[in-house]
Amino acid sequence: MTLRVPRLSVGRLLSSAAFKAFLPFSSRCMSVSAPSTLADAALRGVLIALLLLLALVLGRDRPRLPAARAGAALALGLAVQVVGSTPMFEALVPRPWQAPLVAVSVGNAVLFWVFVQALFDDDFTLRPMHVAAWAGVAALAAFNCAAVPEAASATAAVTLGLQRAVPLVFAILAALAAASCWRGDLVEKRRRLRVFILVTGIGYSLAMLGVRLASPHGQLSSVWAAADVAMLLLIVAVVTARMVRLGASELFPPVLAGAAPARPPAVLPAAFPAAVEPAAAPSSSGARLEAASDPADDRLVESLQRAMAVDRAYRSEDLSIASLAARLAVPEYRLRRAINQRLGHRNFSAFVNGFRLAEAMAALADPDKRDLPVLTIALTAGFQSIGPFNRTFKTATGLTPTEFRKQKLADS
Repeated sequence: MTLRVPRLSVGRLLSSAAFKAFLPFSSRCMSVSAPSTLADAALRGVLIALLLLLALVLGRDRPRLPAARAGAALALGLAVQVVGSTPMFEALVPRPWQAPLVAVSVGNAVLFWVFVQALFDDDFTLRPMHVAAWAGVAALAAFNCAAVPEAASATAAVTLGLQRAVPLVFAILAALAAASCWRGDLVEKRRRLRVFILVTGIGYSLAMLGVRLASPHGQLSSVWAAADVAMLLLIVAVVTARMVRLGASELFPPVLAGAAPARPPAVLPAAFPAAVEPAAAPSSSGARLEAASDPADDRLVESLQRAMAVDRAYRSEDLSIASLAARLAVPEYRLRRAINQRLGHRNFSAFVNGFRLAEAMAALADPDKRDLPVLTIALTAGFQSIGPFNRTFKTATGLTPTEFRKQKLADS
């Protein structure tokens, strides 16, 4: 499924609805500098329109996926930030009334971190800690805006210092989250989009943090406010354009109607029972495997099958896309493309864990290995510890390894 937005509807949205909705606010600023205020209002109107469009597209096409929800929430939060950072708004509206908008604006740093995690990890789930982090940051920002006095005090120094550290801390967390799993992403177009979002998002956050720290009372001048909107507009415009062109199945994991997301396929050893094979998932490109394919890719898939199913390369704890490509003597991009487009996998870890789970499930179902500890089975299959093995196993089967073993041995 491809995200398609008619050009006429986007043009009308950009040129009329959002801009006209913003005009009543901008009209209050005309007395200061009509040309500059009008230009600022126009930029903000277009930016708000793009953000609302982005939130609409994300919420419409993948409403249940954490990445889509986090992206839509971030887009709406940025729209609030655009309104709240208007110089005349900051100058004329009493600080207590600005508190809700400031809370949402500062909380966007947390939403960006959550969005990066969800976009880079197909298995990401929203946890209470994410909600608590956003609520804590928003409450801190609202308190600073509404309750902390202008004069210097110990309380103001601490709370304002914490608030100023928020963008930096969550930018670092977002970078770490992206770096931890970026190389395992097998969808090339999504990899490029992720890099752009990460680099520009972190760069924008740190740049504007520096500007606000250097500004009186943290409020932007009219020049920097315009630069802020222009930078954000450029980033959002590029992201929106790429997402509109990028197929939904390339950006997000496929979701089957009436079912949970399918498990990734794996080429399994012939000795493994068919009952333990993971169910096949659609190709990330949305197309089925072609019958007449490139002979070079055919040979690569055969070599990959032999390395994984016969040589059991998946047993190596430090197996990576780079080490497997070196083992097969092929460039990384070719191996990544083969696993994604020929075998239907979106993530290298999921591909490898398919083999590890298959071996572990076969061992747990073997009556001759009933006395073999679960930990030994997990480590032999290539898992580094019992915790990740138990979580992966429970996600794939709905049972713990011990429950699975009891069920299989009771049936034998």
